This record gives sequence, C-alpha cells and structure tokens, in this order.
Amino acid sequence: MRLKGKKVLVTGADGFIGSHLVESLINEGAIVRAFCYYNSFNSWGWIDSFPKDLQQKLEIFTGDVRDPNGVREAMKDIDIVYHLAALIAIPYSYHSPDAYVDTNVKGTLNIIQAARDLGCERVIVTSTSEVYGTAQYVPIDENHPRQGQSPYSATKIGADSIAESFYKSFDLPLTIVRPFNTYGPRQSARAIIPTIISQLLNNMDEIHLGDLTPTRDLVYVKDTAQGFVEVSLCDSLIGHDVNIATKNEISIGDLANELIQQINPNAKIIQESERMRPEKSEVFRLFGDNSKLISHTNWNPTHNLSQGLEKTIEWFRNPENLKNYKADIYNI
Repeated sequence: MRLKGKKVLVTGADGFIGSHLVESLINEGAIVRAFCYYNSFNSWGWIDSFPKDLQQKLEIFTGDVRDPNGVREAMKDIDIVYHLAALIAIPYSYHSPDAYVDTNVKGTLNIIQAARDLGCERVIVTSTSEVYGTAQYVPIDENHPRQGQSPYSATKIGADSIAESFYKSFDLPLTIVRPFNTYGPRQSARAIIPTIISQLLNNMDEIHLGDLTPTRDLVYVKDTAQGFVEVSLCDSLIGHDVNIATKNEISIGDLANELIQQINPNAKIIQESERMRPEKSEVFRLFGDNSKLISHTNWNPTHNLSQGLEKTIEWFRNPENLKNYKADIYNI
C-alpha cells in the first residue's frame, strides 16, 4: 500500500504524537482529516502551532470519540484511520476512571464499529506499553502478559481486546500499535521529561519528582510517528499487535541527572510523596523488544536518546513553547 492520495483520519490529531503523525502523513502525500477534541475555544491543540500553509493542507473535524454519531461522520470516505485519541494521564485515572472507560474503551469501540460499517481499508489502534505492567521478562515482546496496574492501563487493555475481537470476529483489517515511552517536542506537561525540563528552564534549583527507580524505554516522537506510518503500509501485520521501542532502558533518576547536567548542574532532586504512584500500581520496568516491527517493516529509530533529548531541550528553550507549561505545580 502507498499513502499518497489516501484519505486518512487521525483521531487525537491535536495531541502530542497525533500532531507529529499528521505532519508525517502529509509528507507521505496522504489527504489528512484531523479529528480534534471539540471545545468552546475552537482550539485545535498543537495544530494551532502549525504554519498556515501546513494547516491549509488539513481538513479539521472537531468532535468527541465518545460520540458514535460524530465518529461516523468523521469517518465517511476515509481509507485509513489512525486512532490515537485517549485519556492518558495515570494519576488522573485514579480519581476519574469512568472517564477513561468512556474515552478509551467506548471511544475505540465507536471507531472500529464505524470502520467496519463504512468499509475502511485499514485501522490502526494505539495501545501503550503500560498494558504490560512491570516487566516479568525483558525485553518485553508482544506475547508478554497484560497487567492492568492502573485504571488507565486497564482501559487500554480493554480497548486492545475489543479491537482484537473485531479482527477475529469480522476480519476488520486492523493492527494495534504499542508505543513505549514517547518523548519530544509538544509532549504534555504531566510526562516525566517535560516535568524535568520545564522546572530546569524556569531556573528552579530544586527539581520535584516522584520515584526515581523505574526504568523506561524512551522513543523520540518522530520515530514513533514513522512507526505508525510503516505499520499502516505493512499488510503482514494485519491482525497483530506490534511494539514501537528502542530496546534500551534508563532509570528516571539517571534521566533526571542527564537533563540536570545539560541544563543546570547545580539543581538538586527533591522526591515528593504526592508524585509517587501507589506501590502496586507503579510500573517499575519497561524495556521493549522491537524485533517484530523491524522484521516486518523498514522502520529503525533514527534518534538515540542523546540526540532526542537535545532536540527536545532546544524546543523547550523557545519561550513561546515553555510558557505553555506550569513548572511550579504537580501536573497530573
């Protein structure tokens, strides 16, 4: 399959990974309809930061994936749908789990039901490495047991399961893409790298963090977006789930110290209990196996951690970008 001339829908296009994927799909020659979350400000999220000439290449659809009628309208005449819209913050899922069920499970169901009824050529559903929970073995491949250690991850397991059922029950041409910890420009404030960088660039000498021991497999956002593109071009991955990972890991403590050395070597780390997940909910080790993706596609990560962090810091140094981040509070 080629993407040039294909009509594609990206849900969550206004978000972090979604906005980067939109750019990648435009570069591939796709005709992109960007599904943005409806709000009274008519904000298109990060798409508002695109140059005007790039915005003019998009069709914007504002709606809510929880609304099956709006979803069906958005998916008319679409060849490929990339479903990224989700609630993702783990701490917020502790006190608002209903919203996560409605958005992540029911929202996914709305997408795949419409895709089946409207005859979409391809459906790409976004999962998360959090569905694996703390690693029982490493590197974590796609056969690793699923462990719902937070309401967020439980709803993503549910969304994955309903998507798998539509492939098995109705032959819906679907692939589940499972990114590990994506980072880079435009990432939301609640994530660890923006949390650290925004505090450092606001000249804070005390960096407030939670547990420093968990490890993460960090993927630069441009590589994640290219992984989505490559998967959607690969027929042999229909009916599969596939990791996007680097096959490397770093602890939160080592990551924080690396960023401190690059930005403000005098800063000290202060651990705060309110930033800690409940012990049984914390995912202590994520270290992904990317063999399946590499063996089926032309994907390979083009940024190592040092290069990715350098580009991320450079983006945050722009005052117009940094002002969007509230470094003095705990963002959940």
